[in-house]
Amino acid sequence: MLRVSRLSDYAAAVMGCLAAEPARILSAAEIAEQAHLELPTVSKLLKRLAHAGLVESFRGARGGYRLRRDPAAISLAEVVEAIDGPIAMTDCAIRARLCERERLCTVRESWQRVSRTIERALREVSVAELACARSIPVQVHA
Repeated sequence: MLRVSRLSDYAAAVMGCLAAEPARILSAAEIAEQAHLELPTVSKLLKRLAHAGLVESFRGARGGYRLRRDPAAISLAEVVEAIDGPIAMTDCAIRARLCERERLCTVRESWQRVSRTIERALREVSVAELACARSIPVQVHA
């Protein structure tokens, strides 16, 4: 099964919360509450996202976090890369000479093509879209 890491999934939720109110500075506690995540996890993610230049932090009593750029200009690929590193199905899709079988491999080019397709798809989804999806009300039927 191919899947995004749990931390990347949580980071997408954090970015969606920030994208819902891009001008507002939100505390880590507010983000944790809105995203339904534990505060230590959200704090860890916010540090990584800030290090990657996706969010900016503000200190002080009214401190917190907000997106560094317009949510429509930040891709889901950037979020995944900030948390998990390069997007690739196999090591050889990241860069050459990471695998001792590279010269003999008959499937390398196919895996690289799959990796490029997945990366392209993630680049087409913006953080702004994550905010929109988050705001859809859930209907419960009795």
